[in-house]
Amino acid sequence: MDFEQARPFMETHHWGVITTFQADGAAQNSVVVCGAYQGHAAFCIVRGASQKARNLRRDPRCTVLAVTKDWRSWVTVEGEAKLYDYHNTDAEEMRVLLRDIFNACGDHEHSDWEEYDQAMVKQDAVVVLVTPQRVYGQLR
Repeated sequence: MDFEQARPFMETHHWGVITTFQADGAAQNSVVVCGAYQGHAAFCIVRGASQKARNLRRDPRCTVLAVTKDWRSWVTVEGEAKLYDYHNTDAEEMRVLLRDIFNACGDHEHSDWEEYDQAMVKQDAVVVLVTPQRVYGQLR
């Protein structure tokens, strides 16, 4: 399977689990909302100081597992993550990117974009785009 085959699934199924790697090599899993964005698996780390953000800054290997609510169909994207935050991305570009990722990882518009923008700045949010290197799953 390639990412283009998995993309439609990821555009409609946003429940996910990511795997990052701790300094000792142990895997760390986290539940996220995820999606597809411009040829990448995507998710947002709302709190930039989180362990998953620290793990990805040190080791960009990442796995994104998107599943249906009944866990019967799934897609896994393995690859390397690129992180975008207010420290390495222009503020206006980051505002737009965060909104784009919100839309890519969800099924509805935000009710108050100004409030969302302020919360993302305050929490030092991080956008993560994973370049697919291996894609597999079970689509039913």
